[in-house]
Amino acid sequence: MFASVSNKTALVLFSGGQDSTISLAWALDRFDRVETIGFDYGQRHNVELECRPPILNKLKMMNDEWAKRLGKDHVLDISVFGQIGGTAMTNNVSIKMDKSGLPNTFVPGRNLIFFNFAGALAYRRGIKHLVGGMCETDYSGYPDCRDETLKAFQLALNLGTDSDFIIETPLMWINKTQSWELADKIGGAALIDLVITHTHTCYIGERDKLNDWGYGCGVCPACDLRRTGYLNWCVLKKY
Repeated sequence: MFASVSNKTALVLFSGGQDSTISLAWALDRFDRVETIGFDYGQRHNVELECRPPILNKLKMMNDEWAKRLGKDHVLDISVFGQIGGTAMTNNVSIKMDKSGLPNTFVPGRNLIFFNFAGALAYRRGIKHLVGGMCETDYSGYPDCRDETLKAFQLALNLGTDSDFIIETPLMWINKTQSWELADKIGGAALIDLVITHTHTCYIGERDKLNDWGYGCGVCPACDLRRTGYLNWCVLKKY
């Protein structure tokens, strides 16, 4: 038996990265109850998964209302996904562009699998809104991050569960510079500091050096987007 669905609840796909953390803060500002879900999908490093608990604790400490709203955290083991292999996210291979024009960090169908599991969990827990940090304005070109992909999947999910889930993507139409600006607007300096010091985005898992924009190798596509967005935001803040 499924729980009665509430329009004031959200389940956030929370990886421990910059985008999902900002999206989680966005959800905490808008919904009465917010739960989180993360995935061990056989990725080549577990840095993001290790970052998740400290981030959740910091968010609770940052805002009393957020502490009241932030509910259960779920971590699902779908490591069988890593058996598909062939990507720089699941295998220890160099990051490069494939013949398709996409970086080999693209894990085919990953976001769709994530939302499928999230939808099943939300169905049982009476949660209406599914929140993800996907963006197609300033990203690596992944087709499962596109707005039309997620709208199509929302339709399929609702048909397949006879539900009316809403997939929310607050970062979809803003670039990385604007995402830093959004974080500042939502949580001020405290949230900016949390994103810099506690989230992880680097594809290769580099976490030895803290840069102005956060930890990372500084050269992979994820680090390049994060660093460039941060530096541009810093320039805009001066004016």
